[in-house]
Amino acid sequence: MRNPIQPILGLSQVLRSKKEEGRKGQEELLDAIIRNAKRLQRLAEDVLDAARIGNKSLKLNKERFNLDEILSNAVKDYGNQIEKVIDSKMKITYVHADIFIEADKGRITQVISNLLSNAAKFTTEGSITIATERKSSQIVISIKDTGTGIDSEILPKLFTKFATKSETGGTGLGLFISKSIVEAHDGRIWAENNIDGKGATFSFSLPLSR
Repeated sequence: MRNPIQPILGLSQVLRSKKEEGRKGQEELLDAIIRNAKRLQRLAEDVLDAARIGNKSLKLNKERFNLDEILSNAVKDYGNQIEKVIDSKMKITYVHADIFIEADKGRITQVISNLLSNAAKFTTEGSITIATERKSSQIVISIKDTGTGIDSEILPKLFTKFATKSETGGTGLGLFISKSIVEAHDGRIWAENNIDGKGATFSFSLPLSR
C-alpha cells in the first residue's frame, strides 16, 4: 500500500514548491499523481475484495449481456495505453464474436482487466492475443502473451493469496480475486506456460447464457 502513497506525497510536495513552473511541467506531475492515486484505489479495492472473499460475502449482480462488449472495450483501453508508450514493440489482438452470458458484468470486466494487466506487465515486445472458444455449454476466454512466462516457483501457487515475486511490484491478490470471481460464476480458471517457451496463456471458463 505504501508504494503508490510515497510518490503521491512526494510529487505533491514538488508541485507545491514549483508554483512558477510551466503548464507542461505541472501537467506531467499531476499525471503522475493521478496515476499513483489510481494504483492506490485499485490496491484498496483488492484488499476489500480479498476480505469479502474470506468472509464469503462477495455478492454478484447478474445480468444477461454480450461478452464481446467488455472484451472489445478492454482491448481498446489497453491498446490506447500501448500506443502512448514510445517505441512500443507490443500489439494486442482480438477476434470479435457475439457471446451472451448471464453474469456480473463489473466482476467479469475485473477478471479480464486483471489478466490483461498481468500479460502487459510481463510482455515488453511481441503480442497479447485474446481468443474465445465455445465448448458445449461453456465459453472459454484465453489471453495469450509472448512475455517472460510464469516463474516455476510461482506456478504451483499462482492463484493463491499473495502469490507474487517482490520484483514484480504486485500484491499477489489480482489472480486470487479473479479465481474467486470465476468460481462464484460456476466457472474455472487456469494458466500454463506456452509450449514454444514464449510467454504464458491464462484461460477461464463461464457458462453460456441459455
